[in-house]
Amino acid sequence: MTMKTSSWLKISLVNLVIVALLGLLMRYKIGFEFPLFNQKYIQYSHYHFAFYGWVAHTLMVLMTHALFKDNADFKIARYQPVFIANLVSSYGMLVSFLSLGYGAVSVGFSVAAIFSTYWFSLLFIRDLRWYNVNQIAAKWFRAALFFNFLSTLGVFALGYMMLTKVINQDVYIATSYYFLHFQYNGWFFFGCMGLFINYINGVGPVHIQIYRLFLVSCIPAYFLSVLWLQMPTWLYVIVVVSAILQTYASVLLLAALLKFRPAEIIKLPLILRYLLLFVGLALSVKLLLQLGSTVPAISKLAFGFRPIVIAYLHLVLLAVISLFLLFYIYASDIFSRSGAVLTSLLIFSIGVFLNELVLAIQGIAAFSYTLIPYANEMLFVVAVILFLGSILLVCYSKKKQIL
Repeated sequence: MTMKTSSWLKISLVNLVIVALLGLLMRYKIGFEFPLFNQKYIQYSHYHFAFYGWVAHTLMVLMTHALFKDNADFKIARYQPVFIANLVSSYGMLVSFLSLGYGAVSVGFSVAAIFSTYWFSLLFIRDLRWYNVNQIAAKWFRAALFFNFLSTLGVFALGYMMLTKVINQDVYIATSYYFLHFQYNGWFFFGCMGLFINYINGVGPVHIQIYRLFLVSCIPAYFLSVLWLQMPTWLYVIVVVSAILQTYASVLLLAALLKFRPAEIIKLPLILRYLLLFVGLALSVKLLLQLGSTVPAISKLAFGFRPIVIAYLHLVLLAVISLFLLFYIYASDIFSRSGAVLTSLLIFSIGVFLNELVLAIQGIAAFSYTLIPYANEMLFVVAVILFLGSILLVCYSKKKQIL
């Protein structure tokens, strides 16, 4: 039996609930006493499942849907084993990291999840040649899959270090940032941009230029994450140029959207338009912070404070990637857009905003070693809001049409 797109995305929403629950559990352990579970193990389980169970699964389903919706002869059934393999691997990571931490079992499930994305890449790239999809969107999709492959090289290196217990701190941190960069700014971002460009059918002649600017700057932009390492002047110059190019590309994208005002966006309900605006603002803040980090003194200061790093990572994964995926799911008419669903989206987005606000205040205060009263308790309340919003989305999301 072949499951429909809406069914796979309902699983995505359930997985988002699990991600939010793990985040809630971490916040509870920080603010209050809770002897069960190892905090590090929860953290490992949280981010691995967020990457593969929530974002990667959702991206793969939506990218497949982008081909399927305009091609009556497209056989979505061929992707079902890939989705199942990724989900089995994701749930395996969820349980094994939570109970055992890093070990042979959890690393084994991680490798299985990686190979499920390789399998998807081979199928999808082949189908892009034969099925109708916006050609610029197809370029974003291909680049996304390429950067996913690059990112996984970091996973293999990290897994080797954790299993052998041979860990150089600088190499470990640089490898972790390598994986995160090519997941966040490669696989996730390019996949989302492909979906967006396909949804609005491009933004005029400038869209190929926007794609090329982000493409050529993605690899050198990795070094923005490791500016605390010693690097030659020529490489530092390339890194600065890459940050400038990405900022310029985002300005071009915004200008094109304002000029062409895609009808697909204008006709959407107010809350969905607000959600897209929120994503755009979060992306702008992310790119401006990225540009600011090219100043060595600022970079060393920022990377020296964990709250700043946590705030930045949540800004990208929650405010940019996760909110965009939710926007796209409901903008694409896969589920009905009832008042309850739109209210649930609003609640979740408020949770994202408050999460970034508290983390940002906490991070800025860290510069002067100032403790924010009840910060952990506030973050726990925010985690409750995010958990509540995700549960409501699962409860109220109903299939609108046969997909």
